[in-house]
Amino acid sequence: MSVSSSLPIRRREPVAHRLPADLPAILQRLYASRGVIEAEQLNLQANALHKPALRGMDEAVRLLVQALNEQRSILIVGDFDCDGATSSALMVHGLRAMGAQRVNYLVPNRFDYGYGLSPQVVEEAVELGAELLITVDNGISSISGVAAAKAAGMRVIVTDHHLPGDEIPAADAIVNPNQRGCDFPSKNLAGVGVAFYLLLALRSALSERGWFEQQGIRAPNMADYLDLVALGTVADVVALDGNNRVLVHQGLQRMRAGRLRPGIQALIDISGRNQQRLVASDLGFALGPRLNAVGRLDDMSMGVACLLCDDINEARRLAAQMDELNRERKAIETSMQQEALATLTKVRISDGALPSGLVLHQDDWHQGVVGLVASRIKEQYYRPVIAFAEAGDDELKGSGRSIPGVHLRDLLEAVNSRHPGLITKFGGHAMAAGLSLSKGALEPFKAAFESMVEEWVSPELLTGEILSDGELTAAELTLELAEQLRFAGPWGQAFPEPLFDGEFRIIQQRLVGDKHLKLVLSPDEGRTVIDAIAFNVDLGTWPNAAIQKVQLVYKLDVNEWKGRRQLQLLVERLAPLV
Repeated sequence: MSVSSSLPIRRREPVAHRLPADLPAILQRLYASRGVIEAEQLNLQANALHKPALRGMDEAVRLLVQALNEQRSILIVGDFDCDGATSSALMVHGLRAMGAQRVNYLVPNRFDYGYGLSPQVVEEAVELGAELLITVDNGISSISGVAAAKAAGMRVIVTDHHLPGDEIPAADAIVNPNQRGCDFPSKNLAGVGVAFYLLLALRSALSERGWFEQQGIRAPNMADYLDLVALGTVADVVALDGNNRVLVHQGLQRMRAGRLRPGIQALIDISGRNQQRLVASDLGFALGPRLNAVGRLDDMSMGVACLLCDDINEARRLAAQMDELNRERKAIETSMQQEALATLTKVRISDGALPSGLVLHQDDWHQGVVGLVASRIKEQYYRPVIAFAEAGDDELKGSGRSIPGVHLRDLLEAVNSRHPGLITKFGGHAMAAGLSLSKGALEPFKAAFESMVEEWVSPELLTGEILSDGELTAAELTLELAEQLRFAGPWGQAFPEPLFDGEFRIIQQRLVGDKHLKLVLSPDEGRTVIDAIAFNVDLGTWPNAAIQKVQLVYKLDVNEWKGRRQLQLLVERLAPLV
């Protein structure tokens, strides 16, 4: 979806820095504006990672060492998104490599049990004979689930990254950088990042005890698992702070070099990406959605199985199934998004204005896709959005997305405090959250949510803006710079890919694929000619031979076709100029 042409453009201000003089000036400027101002911040080698000093780590490692010594039955309970799938696969791979002989995993079905470790999930864990239960990418809000597991005689380790509520579960150990009293410097770890750090600490403890020599096995190289860590981290859209950038960079390096597991190889192949030129956006927009589609429409156990698979042919079979589910997910999402936009258009026509916070619901919406719809509507109208779907038994499940400056989980907590009992359960982050409520509570919740957003949000927050890295000269619009920027990341959440703006003359324009505009442009009255493409354009405006000049917001892209690479502008905003 293109950036709204109505949003104002603000160019980033120059930032003072102490970056090496031999670094190209444009990279100095781009890095500094994103908070990288010291030379040491450019170090993306593994030695730049923070040490695994998280609160609860020592006790979690002690429990795992004991479980390995006694060969207890270990069950990993994950979440049904890409972060949960990669976390589950990582823990199973890692523990097996460290000598655990009885490791299994369980991913709760979204439609049967909902999110997290519930008492119903614990019943399945009992049937599987679990003695040590480890949650990954969930658990910090599973008060009753952890209590049920403890009552059944299990030890419980919670590994999570979501924000804790006022009450935390009575687990034997909790490893979460966002729990109170944890001094770990990076609060932005994804669930797979937390799991990686636990395995890192466990490997160190086992090495100190001579465990690997006693067992006659080779101590695993933890770098071998960074393909999983990179995929889960990017797909979960956590902020790419310095530590996460190291994890993602190292994982990408291994993928490009062919040091990756068959399941990820199969996902790269089915999505048509160039493995040797893989970047973070490929993980976020190609691999991650295919895994997420399984959890949204089916059972994420298929995704975990693909990531655990040792046989490339079996992995490709599973990846093909996930690709088909992703196509189905796209069709469902498109239909739901159109229905949501039609509803909001009617509201605008009748009332003249939209509320500062939007609550959407339709009886036949798919609960696995409401989060994506909330995200798209948030982008369109730039305000917090929660979309609900039927979950059976008179229950609605909602997924919300927010905008900078509006902490969605805290906002839901405020609604819950003011209207006790209105929300059945909730959890999440600043930018995304999930919740459940009874169908009869929908209208009261909508009123409460809209009222709370009105209290919290100033009108300026709802306007938004496009942050540009400025204008490039014709001499800078080169394939060489595009290649340089491509691999200068990893770019992602809170470390955005460079975005530029400028005016161009249109040399040619034509539609491709029914709704995409292929352009030939010139920044200097025809002396330089550049290809560009704008996706999902307004067909009421484009193509239009009468429009000869445009203002663009764009990214530098490398278009690969039949082994040939050339510069292409990837248009994010297209505005006609008189």
